[in-house]
Amino acid sequence: MNRRDFIRGATAVALPLSLGGYTARAMGLSPMLESLAELSALSDRYLVLIQLAGGNDGINTVVPLDQMSDYNRLRSNIALPENRLLKLNDKTALHTSMAGMKALYDAGNLAVLQGVAYPSSNFSHFRSTDIWMSASDFNETVNTGWAGRYLDSQFPGFPVGYPSAAMPDPLAIQISSAPSLTLKGVNAPMGVNLQNPEAFYNLVRGTSVNGFTTTPDTAAGKQIAYIRQVQAQSETYAGVIKKAYDGSKNLATYITANNPLADQLAIVARLIAGGLKTRVYLVTLGGFDTHNQQVVATDRTLGSHGTLLARLSEAVTSFQQDLKLNKIDDKVVGMTFSEFGRRVQSNASSGTDHGSAAPVFVFGKSVKGGVLGANPSLTNLDNGNLRMQYDFRQIYASILKQWFGTNNSEYSAVLGKDFTTLPLIQGATSVADEQQPSARSGIRIQNFPNPVSSTTTFEYTLPFASTVRLKVLDAQGRTLTTLEEQQAAGTYSINFDAGALANGAYTYRLETERGWTSGRMVVAR
Repeated sequence: MNRRDFIRGATAVALPLSLGGYTARAMGLSPMLESLAELSALSDRYLVLIQLAGGNDGINTVVPLDQMSDYNRLRSNIALPENRLLKLNDKTALHTSMAGMKALYDAGNLAVLQGVAYPSSNFSHFRSTDIWMSASDFNETVNTGWAGRYLDSQFPGFPVGYPSAAMPDPLAIQISSAPSLTLKGVNAPMGVNLQNPEAFYNLVRGTSVNGFTTTPDTAAGKQIAYIRQVQAQSETYAGVIKKAYDGSKNLATYITANNPLADQLAIVARLIAGGLKTRVYLVTLGGFDTHNQQVVATDRTLGSHGTLLARLSEAVTSFQQDLKLNKIDDKVVGMTFSEFGRRVQSNASSGTDHGSAAPVFVFGKSVKGGVLGANPSLTNLDNGNLRMQYDFRQIYASILKQWFGTNNSEYSAVLGKDFTTLPLIQGATSVADEQQPSARSGIRIQNFPNPVSSTTTFEYTLPFASTVRLKVLDAQGRTLTTLEEQQAAGTYSINFDAGALANGAYTYRLETERGWTSGRMVVAR
């Protein structure tokens, strides 16, 4: 097929998967096509972020059974009784209040990542929270969030042109007292912000969200303008949010009394079950800044920290049960994060002070369960703090790559650099995993504009001479059109007429003699 045929080829029906007499299966492409079909549906996978605000004490959350002597010595006034801990394996246990999450672990639906932090940890709540939300280095300031940049890459130009036929729903929803940096995009906040569950219920009841009437030209006024922009987006999307909420039910029982996280997750489950295409949800449980009275002296399994972990465990367990009963548990992955952990040695007030590394939980039916990493050493410390095993951005990279199907160049652009991914998602033989040889060879491809209304331009870089095949595939992995040419090394641009394509998500694939790479485009009018 020549270039002219390729440009007009989108008007043709799906072609047989055969090239030069070789079938797709003979070329080893059948598993890839299955993966493409799975990953190209943009509204089919959801991420729920749970912020544990204040800095969670990871050592009393995930207890190192293989270091109990040092544990009891260093935490003599807050150490949990070993005989009441919930064993995950011979070396590691959960806090006694986390029976629900222990059950998720036993079912293979909970991953425990040990020693998560970032180099040169900052112990300020505000600064460290910004670092986690922006995915920046400790010594740089970034004014956009990692999830916001990801959504920017998938829905360029937002909020101009949205809601649209291809994406009628909010890109993200958060339930927190203020707009989160996590969801801040280049041009605007990428999510709807609701201050609390009551604000959400006001929205679905049709009660207007109260805002400001003036915006003074001051630093504070600019912040007010930002909040008003988020508020305006909330009201713009009120109808679709209400429709999704009214069209579904919570099928599990949530214990919401004195548990704001359960209330928030019940809302999230109902919106996903109602068909909302919102990609990212952010909810918050506060109170983890446990400097004093972390435990009750007469029963150390009780106290402020145990209460918070019980709320977390109960809320996540009910949420997972709700997703299962609604038959959508394979579509959702959740993770916890906190701005830092606590110091290894407890203080004289039966509490813990700001520290560095701590465990992160990733949960869901599609998660590869287990404990990832060794128990952090309680004696080989970095100035009294646990040593880092995993950079938190490795988790973000793994989710972007294995769950959302971004390729190496895409997730590197979102996070600012490459990070080694971790085995978090079951069967994560994604497009990005299979294209690594091409990425190492320097093959690159992109299209612009994206989303596409009529025509778009494919631009690709070929660092070596090769026979090149450029294909466009639909959501089922069927080839719609193919260009095949012998080309020298260089950068090439090809116009593509998408006028005959229906609205939706498509994959394009560049194959060479040394590997292949791919990208995704959205057709929206």
